[in-house]
Amino acid sequence: MDGLITGADKRVRCWWPGDDSGYLAYHDHEWGWPTKDDTRLFEKICLEGFQAGLSWLTILRKRDNFRNAFNQFQFEQVARYTKADVERLLNNTGIVRHRRKIESTINNAQRACDLVDEYGSLAAYFWQYEPAKQSKQYDYATLSQLNETSESTVLSQDLKKRGWSFVGPTTAYAFMQAMGLVNDHLEGCFAHQAVEVQRALFERP
Repeated sequence: MDGLITGADKRVRCWWPGDDSGYLAYHDHEWGWPTKDDTRLFEKICLEGFQAGLSWLTILRKRDNFRNAFNQFQFEQVARYTKADVERLLNNTGIVRHRRKIESTINNAQRACDLVDEYGSLAAYFWQYEPAKQSKQYDYATLSQLNETSESTVLSQDLKKRGWSFVGPTTAYAFMQAMGLVNDHLEGCFAHQAVEVQRALFERP
């Protein structure tokens, strides 16, 4: 198996979105596209934390609920949440009601504010962990088993040192893949070259 599938629209894609329409849209228009939007970066690393032990599709289907529950992931606002907000979120059936993950999101919002004070933006901090060069494109056999890299391990370690939680190396690598710090669309996937073009045009913060 080469890890490529052909959809009903005749486009060739990576294997992992299957035939779910929401997952296909996420693969086609979001995953791997580089961004320096601080709100999107914060949202993604938080949702990856919520995803621990679950599937990403579960989180994706609840994403709008998460956004509504967490002030659209405006971390300056989330950083001011109180115990009352924790209880409010624990009673919200539209999200993953896990106390430690909810409290982690509030903590991480506070730590995100610290990073902005130090670096000027979350983007400036996170993009320093972009690999110097992606020397070769991973094949399906490698990508389907790849959970972390040396760069994601270093990112995870630094975040933890700064007080972040639910940011292990696997979470950090999923974040790097989704936010375009690497291009892990398979060669042959229609999005691979489109993402390469965007990465070439992208102005790093």
